Amino acid sequence: MNMNYDVAIIGAGPAGLAAAYSAWEQGDTKVLLIERNEELGGILNQCIHNGFGLHYFKEELTGPEYAQRFIDKLGETDITVMLNTMVTDISADRVITAINPENGCFDIQAKAVVLAMGCRERPRGAISTPGTRPAGIYTAGAAQRYANINGFLVGKNIVIFGSGDIGLIMARRMTLEGANVIGVIERGPSPSGLTRNIVQCLDDFGIPLYLNHTVTNIIGRNRLEKIVISQTDSRKNPIPGTEREIECDTLLLSVGLIPENDISEATGIVMDPRTNGAVVYENDETSVEGIFACGNILQVHDLVDYVTAESIRAGKAAAVYAKKGKADDSGLIQVFCEDNINYCVPQKIRPANVEKNVDISFRVRDRHENSRIVVKADNGEYIARYGIKPYIIPAEMQRITIPGKLLAKAAGGNITVGIEKEEAE
Repeated sequence: MNMNYDVAIIGAGPAGLAAAYSAWEQGDTKVLLIERNEELGGILNQCIHNGFGLHYFKEELTGPEYAQRFIDKLGETDITVMLNTMVTDISADRVITAINPENGCFDIQAKAVVLAMGCRERPRGAISTPGTRPAGIYTAGAAQRYANINGFLVGKNIVIFGSGDIGLIMARRMTLEGANVIGVIERGPSPSGLTRNIVQCLDDFGIPLYLNHTVTNIIGRNRLEKIVISQTDSRKNPIPGTEREIECDTLLLSVGLIPENDISEATGIVMDPRTNGAVVYENDETSVEGIFACGNILQVHDLVDYVTAESIRAGKAAAVYAKKGKADDSGLIQVFCEDNINYCVPQKIRPANVEKNVDISFRVRDRHENSRIVVKADNGEYIARYGIKPYIIPAEMQRITIPGKLLAKAAGGNITVGIEKEEAE
């Protein structure tokens, strides 16, 4: 078996599928797609609700339908697909060590590598919820798989801790399956999921959302019997004396996602502690030359359409690197963000490597109303100003496009992304 490829993509969820096809589209590129599961599509296979594809395909699809669009595209190519294959290591010179039942442990040499391993859910241990350890506590994604893939209902009287999108969607899903969803508990003052999911998954079904509350105890011997919730203060800490018991047999956790970057860190890739993903250039190349990252391994997205757009860029860039080698980094620009923004991706821009535009993604820390996004150079001069938005919220990832010609003003320096309030006249 020939184990030399131009581009190797690790992970065949929405990011990996789009990156693989994009790399192949560049022509005369030998592409390998590696997936640890037995099927392509990743998390989309268990997301049977609709709402996917409105931006990219301009129509509403379910998760499996969205994945199938790209699986069908791959079927028309000569891309090599390895399923049931686990990657255990990647070296800085792009040698991938993998293992599967057919070949045992083996190495793959790639000219370029795209990391598209997605993310995992934050478990109970990561949030240090006190109490006993009875049955009936699941992450929302695990419950989704049990219901949509295996056909099992995880409980009858359910509380959901965290208002992330998966938790909101599971509130609706469990209700449709006949369970009693008692409510959704959120530590902060505002939901962490998309507004459309608050409306369609909670409001439309009369499911209450308890803001500024947290779970402070779990009670049960064999099966979960009840939980204790408390109100939280401005720092999201529980307020003594506000405890209240809720009887339930199931608790679903929707308390955040963690990019699957164990292998990335072991390879020596520089990580951004704010995103838990890699620090990347404008074309999604990491600090290790020839290794690219895209999708939820880079930053947690709210829409799969944005994952696709980012991954198409990464796949193309990987194919270009495989043919032409290192990009010109003259005039390097560092990307920073003001305190009202949590992070920006990419963190670095090489102007000489920009064809037309650069897309920057970010999330704000707090809600902003009647405000505009701005980009400034070191001297305070505006690089770009965007239209006024009625509101900008942490739950929704923001994306701006900067024309390459405007970046010339900041070549060799820094740019800063910020939010400015539009003052009333």
